[in-house]
Amino acid sequence: MLTELRREACEANRKLPEHGLVHLNFGNASALDRQRGIFAIKPSGVDYKELRPAAMVLVDLEGRVVEGKLRPSSDTPTHLELYRKLKSLGGIVHTHSLYATAFAQAGRPIPALGTTHADFFFGEIPVTRALRKKEIAGSYEIETGRVICERFARLDPAEVPAVLVRYHAPFAWGPTVGKAVENAVAVELCAQLAYFTLQLKSASSAIDQTLHARHFRRKHGPEAYYGQPR
Repeated sequence: MLTELRREACEANRKLPEHGLVHLNFGNASALDRQRGIFAIKPSGVDYKELRPAAMVLVDLEGRVVEGKLRPSSDTPTHLELYRKLKSLGGIVHTHSLYATAFAQAGRPIPALGTTHADFFFGEIPVTRALRKKEIAGSYEIETGRVICERFARLDPAEVPAVLVRYHAPFAWGPTVGKAVENAVAVELCAQLAYFTLQLKSASSAIDQTLHARHFRRKHGPEAYYGQPR
């Protein structure tokens, strides 16, 4: 089972540069086996082309390295905090994709301006508050996870499976790491569409809520009818 967890995490990480979501060695993906309380995550600073399943580092939900010869991603404490607090998560992806990161740096949420956005996110993709100096100087990566969870105190992470960390970059997630990668791709696509839409029409209004709900619900939830039956 843990061999499969490593494989899933490795495959997810290798897809990030394929989709143009990371540059150099930025970013990471992790896959959680919640029943065992263990997740597999990218080792810190290792080139994506060199990644192999055996290189993935296994970490438990207490933050202890269970298996792995390499140091886990420096963002491991952020993943850990999200897995602890957001119980529906089975995979997390952190990227520095260009347009979504620009929205994060500007401190602006990605607005829901059309049906492409509505197909993935039920509402805007939110942005966190800025971390305080004390939080930055302390356990920075843990505080990053906490500020994300704070932002989701009144949001459903299953309906809005992504966030922008102010001045930093996006995080996306899903019930599996494969779905988290898909959501990370969708974040960047929606960020690009929003950017260009706002260039064409700076006063663009949000999508009609009835249309938004229809597009989201046809792909998500008990009334979904998009795709093939399982």
